[in-house]
Amino acid sequence: MGNVPRETIRDNSSMQGFEGTKVLDLRDEFLSKESFEIREDQATKLWFTYPQPIDHLSRYYESENYISHTDGNRSLFEKVYQQAKKINLTNKYALLKKKTTGKKILDYGCGVGDFLAFLQTKDYQVTGFEPDEKARQIAKQKIGDHHIMHSSLKDSTETYDIITLWHVLEHIPNLNEILIQLRNHLKDDGTLILALPNHASHDAKIYGKHWAAYDVPRHLWHFNHDSLQAVLKQFGMKIESSYPMKLDAYYVSLLSEKYRGNQLKWISAFLKASWSNLKAKQSNQYSSMIYIVQKIK
Repeated sequence: MGNVPRETIRDNSSMQGFEGTKVLDLRDEFLSKESFEIREDQATKLWFTYPQPIDHLSRYYESENYISHTDGNRSLFEKVYQQAKKINLTNKYALLKKKTTGKKILDYGCGVGDFLAFLQTKDYQVTGFEPDEKARQIAKQKIGDHHIMHSSLKDSTETYDIITLWHVLEHIPNLNEILIQLRNHLKDDGTLILALPNHASHDAKIYGKHWAAYDVPRHLWHFNHDSLQAVLKQFGMKIESSYPMKLDAYYVSLLSEKYRGNQLKWISAFLKASWSNLKAKQSNQYSSMIYIVQKIK
């Protein structure tokens, strides 16, 4: 569901500081069919996947159908995905122009590099970080090898005007550590942009345990506006504003219909996604949200 940095850790440090009670039983519908829980942290109300298979997380991504790590354009589904990605590039750039200053940008979890390649045409100074070998090689061809970070963020001394994570933060095991690193590498007047699924959305309520954006165990953390704000506050950051990703409702609903075994999935997904977006005009609880984040001064 996103461009995914997977920094290997060998203990349970990703869960330190998080305690909670079960809110959902569900399974990995995409690949393994294994069972997991979603729990809610008592302090922040953040939802998290339990257990988190940190030592062997990479095997849950080992599929040719994990579309964000490829430039796949074979099936109708892949063709629709690629067209939606092109539309999103324009929307992302418009948001950058509106909400950020400076042109030194890090895309953390850059996947196959489309976003950075687009920004190069707009004279941005781009850097990408992508641990997945297959995706990283594609990105290098698009933006150049020297624009790809070859070590983890904690080994870098660079600071950036803009750091983006497009459907990435929910995948990172060591959440506390990465939030510290992101803040440290963001200029004082810089902007952090996070795109995340929103489990408070209407389509999440419609599909329940079949909502594709839970995507356990690849999604380790499950945010809404309030829980993200609570987590960010602990690291000296805050949400300045938020914006919808309306196309995500259609993508997520289509996958959710597939997981429910619905043979009329295209029609049903379109109707449910449209209804979710319509409801969100009042609640601002869209299927996915983009959060503009700044340091607390």
